[in-house]
Amino acid sequence: MPIKNFLILLLTAMIWGTAFVGQALGMEYVPPFTFTAGRSLLGALVLVPVIYFLDRFKSPARRAEESTPEAKKLVWVGGILCGIALFAAESFQQFGLIQTPVGKAGFLTALYIIFVPLIALFRGKRSSGILWIAVLIAMAGLYFLSVKGDFSVGSGDILCIAGAVCYAIQILIIDRYAPKVDGVKLSCIMFLTGGVLGAFFTLIFEPGLTLSAIKAALPAILYVGILSNGVAYTLQVIGQKGANPTIASLTMSLESVFAVISGWLILGQTLNSREALGCLLMACAIVIAQLPTKNK
Repeated sequence: MPIKNFLILLLTAMIWGTAFVGQALGMEYVPPFTFTAGRSLLGALVLVPVIYFLDRFKSPARRAEESTPEAKKLVWVGGILCGIALFAAESFQQFGLIQTPVGKAGFLTALYIIFVPLIALFRGKRSSGILWIAVLIAMAGLYFLSVKGDFSVGSGDILCIAGAVCYAIQILIIDRYAPKVDGVKLSCIMFLTGGVLGAFFTLIFEPGLTLSAIKAALPAILYVGILSNGVAYTLQVIGQKGANPTIASLTMSLESVFAVISGWLILGQTLNSREALGCLLMACAIVIAQLPTKNK
């Protein structure tokens, strides 16, 4: 992979990883659905000028192709489906961060790399033997990371894992629609859908929101909404062009490492030896899952 693509994807992983800190800090002032609505709407708003800028450089034939009713319907259907899955993933993650430290939440969220081939298996796509080894290692890591001495799992851990499953579903939906439509437009519709859903759930379940609380959480919402949602997803589209997808996904999975580092540097959160072993095993599983294999 060219060094330029690697640096872009590394920056993407860093933004996603440090966003866990922004999410944790924002949750000190506003409830989960409010934070999710704010970050999603900001992400959609940031991508509007990007879409306008990129459209100016498209050929007339490409513009005509994307203007057909079929193409418009496809990008809207894909964007809405992705938005629903992303909203569910971010909401589970936000509620999970109430009880789960930033570093642990980052590693649990990285399980989407494992869940993607597992879900694909039910769609008739088999995985290699080395991938199943990665699954077993990840399960061992989850045990040390999440299961306490009395064999109980924290509710925050379960919510983060549920978020990882939803992220895997979102990735598979993108895998289906992204090759057929404009990726930036797909992301914009995805964030707009998540923002509308977030606002709807905010009005129903979080009616006591105050303006002072929103002002206090605004810096965190701006960072996560603009950088994590808007910029990072756009960088992902740019960085993956011409790059080996295996190396690209491995690079982006470093978001979990950046989550641990940022939680330690900014929030002073630490992991005990048992949880650190779980993180190490999960990191090994993530790496093994990305190793290239020969298809029969």
